[in-house]
Amino acid sequence: MTSRGPVLSTADIRRPIVAAAALTAFARGGFHGTTVADVARDAEISPAYVFKLFPRKELLFVAALEVCFERIVAALAAGADAAEGGSPEAVLDSMGDAYAHLIRDRTLLQLQVHAQSVADVPELGDALRAGLARVTTFASERSAGSDDQVQRFMAFGQLCHLLVTAGIEESGERWAQVLSHGIRHPE
Repeated sequence: MTSRGPVLSTADIRRPIVAAAALTAFARGGFHGTTVADVARDAEISPAYVFKLFPRKELLFVAALEVCFERIVAALAAGADAAEGGSPEAVLDSMGDAYAHLIRDRTLLQLQVHAQSVADVPELGDALRAGLARVTTFASERSAGSDDQVQRFMAFGQLCHLLVTAGIEESGERWAQVLSHGIRHPE
């Protein structure tokens, strides 16, 4: 007799595919500029089926954010695993390097920026805060760093977001040099 794993429904199979498509679509157009039809097109299914899986656009955006933060935590974990030395500084630096490599593809970065812009929508703000809590908690626990060290790690990440999204590193002006001093992102 052969043992078979659980049988997944079509909806269970499609939900992560649609959430990944939502991540890409919302990163491109933001919450207000992206329609469910845009997500459906990227997922290669009908808008009606997207609504069956995610009855409201807010739930679709929340699912996209969850995928985003899952990918971020996975990258941070890989960075922590690769850290040379076990000091909190070494682990946080390695996690930061892993994150910098991850956001070379600006999709995750853009989705986070769009999420910040709609954080006043209760469900979306809650999802953003949950993701940030997950990253902060992971960084704290995995690095065993102090609150100050983890706060600097998170603040540095937000500065990196600003540098990349605004193209500040490309400016040769003095103010841009001050903000980007000592920061290099992988090409």
